[in-house]
Amino acid sequence: MSNLFLCPEHILQGGYFNATLRKLQEPNTSIQPHNIMYPVFLLENEDAMQAVSSMPNVFRYGINKLIPALEELVKQGLKSILIFGIVETLPKDPTGTSADASENPVIKALPRLREAFPELLLACDVCLCPYTSHGHCGVLTDKGVIDHEPSVKRIAEVALAYAKAGAHIVAPSDMMDNRIKGIKDALILNGLQNQVSVLSYSCKFASSMYGPFRDTMKSSPMAGDRKCYQLPPGSAGLAARAAARDVAEGADFLMVKPGLPYLDIVRQTKDQFPNHPLFIYQVSGEYAMISKSGDSKEVETILMETLTCMRRAGADCIITYFAPLILSIIKKQ
Repeated sequence: MSNLFLCPEHILQGGYFNATLRKLQEPNTSIQPHNIMYPVFLLENEDAMQAVSSMPNVFRYGINKLIPALEELVKQGLKSILIFGIVETLPKDPTGTSADASENPVIKALPRLREAFPELLLACDVCLCPYTSHGHCGVLTDKGVIDHEPSVKRIAEVALAYAKAGAHIVAPSDMMDNRIKGIKDALILNGLQNQVSVLSYSCKFASSMYGPFRDTMKSSPMAGDRKCYQLPPGSAGLAARAAARDVAEGADFLMVKPGLPYLDIVRQTKDQFPNHPLFIYQVSGEYAMISKSGDSKEVETILMETLTCMRRAGADCIITYFAPLILSIIKKQ
């Protein structure tokens, strides 16, 4: 096997093996179903459905409730989802053992989702924080700081487990240095490099706009914060370096998170890497603010203006909890 084949940055087919992914390689400024990715929260209890109090019209689902909820959205044109697993009874420990355990709700749900929706693009968030006892996104040393090598190893193991279970995309959100290469190497060694894409949370900022999400996921740190591995809000230079690092390690797609307050970073990243489809995450705080901005008509108007601005700035796909509303607006148009 040649050395060229083993270089993650030369693996291109992982970015267009799926019809939705091919559409993302054709950028413009319209808002179509393939430009929208819907984040979903998956519970262990397969028959559960829980409203998220801080996010109107957002729910946490067991797989038996999620599939019926997705059926109507798929009929309306939904093309992709981003899955977050939530554990309530599985144990949490320092290395996040439950993240890739056989009873993990994501691993159990992926085959069923593939069967129920063969055309739906399935992305999985990859992180340790929902599964660690300390609530951080990596493995910690005895002194309570990130232990880099075992953190990357665990993230790659979890990503590979999701890939084997049926994920089309693995999306590491931990922000550990070099985890993209670790994941790519694992996919290559297991012959999955042209069947599974890597969507990097490349420009993820230490934002104050994640509060509703962390409450939903029950993933807040037990001590300290994540500022040592998420980007400082004022740093455009670090964002450029982080994107360059992930491209060099073989990321298929890049992401900026949060969305609207960071449109300058979206434009910067798209100008820096015009050939990489760019995702933007309209985070829980943004969702909550827009949801409370007025009556239903005003919410729709503000939402569509915001999405248009994101597209104008360079976003190819917008990850948003408003996906059901957006699909209904597109259908009416």
